[in-house]
Amino acid sequence: MKFLRRGKDGGPESTVWGYWLFEVKWLCSVVLLRFEDGSRDAYHDHAFNAVSWVLSGALFEAHKNTYQEWHTPSWWPVFTRRETFHRVRSHGRSWVLQFRGPGSSTWREYLPATGETVTLTHGRLEASFRGSRL
Repeated sequence: MKFLRRGKDGGPESTVWGYWLFEVKWLCSVVLLRFEDGSRDAYHDHAFNAVSWVLSGALFEAHKNTYQEWHTPSWWPVFTRRETFHRVRSHGRSWVLQFRGPGSSTWREYLPATGETVTLTHGRLEASFRGSRL
């Protein structure tokens, strides 16, 4: 559980900082995300479904092998399903308010530099062998 906590969201190389109002993984989470310019060079899915509002800035979302889109401040939220396999890049600093649903125990990352897909679990620990390809 996290309450009124600050930390990296997405691992040590991430350009995203999270300010958690609260996080109860089996229930839900509310987090304010600060995206710094750029992104990690990895695609990922999620352990949770999420509803997000871009409050300021601009985010470029690239879905692996499919479409790309920009997200800017709007009353209309961005819906992200667990299965959404994407990479998000911020153009400058962006702020996002995100509501996350209950989390599963694993999610995946695809590393374009090596062509590997890694399954991660709590604490960003590797849950499976490397080498599978998407």
